[in-house]
Amino acid sequence: MMPVGILGGTFDPIHYGHLITAQAVKEIRNLEKIIFIPANISPHKIEIKSLSGEHRLKMLQLAIENISYFEYSDVELKRDSVSYTIDTLKKLRSKYDRMELIIGYDNIFDFNTWKNPDEILELVKLVVVRRKTSIEPKKKDKYFNSAIFVDTPTIEISSSEIRQRVINKLPINFLVPPKVNEYIEKFNLYKEENI
Repeated sequence: MMPVGILGGTFDPIHYGHLITAQAVKEIRNLEKIIFIPANISPHKIEIKSLSGEHRLKMLQLAIENISYFEYSDVELKRDSVSYTIDTLKKLRSKYDRMELIIGYDNIFDFNTWKNPDEILELVKLVVVRRKTSIEPKKKDKYFNSAIFVDTPTIEISSSEIRQRVINKLPINFLVPPKVNEYIEKFNLYKEENI
């Protein structure tokens, strides 16, 4: 049985950068599938107000609906509290024996501040997405040394940039899948008064 990839995030909104990166990691790591898990409240973004979980999940569903090797889980959205990775992984462990947790390069440097980082590493392989522009640190801790680094295409798209473009009435074609774009327009999301 091939391992599954776990990719968490706010996905506010999900965009092509997320999808291209996920596909690249799936291929490089020979994963069965990638499971996207939108966070309820990210412990590292408590002050940042996100769109409702319902809207973010629906956009995620629309973005991956015809991609057989992409799935989603609403396990974190069902929680009323902060989304801790360790709690999510423990829940998923009952279903998946082999998991690889996919995180961005910036996250490896504060991984030691995550809740129960050693326990996380007992449950998963830690896969870090590195860009060609990523700078090697002078000092590497045990988490850095235990991670598996993968080089993926550099896709300069950010959710905050997309939200800003919507506020400024600029098109977001080619940044998000067409159905996500339609959903944002239909529900008038990311207008200044909604943020």
